[in-house]
Amino acid sequence: MKQGIHPENYRLVAFKDMSNQDVFITKSTANAKETIDLDGIEYPLVKLEISRTSHPFYTGKSKLVDTAGRIDKFKNKYAKFKK
Repeated sequence: MKQGIHPENYRLVAFKDMSNQDVFITKSTANAKETIDLDGIEYPLVKLEISRTSHPFYTGKSKLVDTAGRIDKFKNKYAKFKK
């Protein structure tokens, strides 16, 4: 392998799904401001709004996750073009 081309901060990181509180650990270079203690080991923590455990495609449930009201904003913005 070539030396000096790989990221320095490649390490184990905990990702937490905030909709269902699921936590999974994987290697990543993602920047994290918070940490979490799991089984006596401290990991950098990255919070997610949606992950594989809550995404409708993977769970088979059709639910709308709209935390910022994006759909309502879109409908209001383009309502004047509706015939």
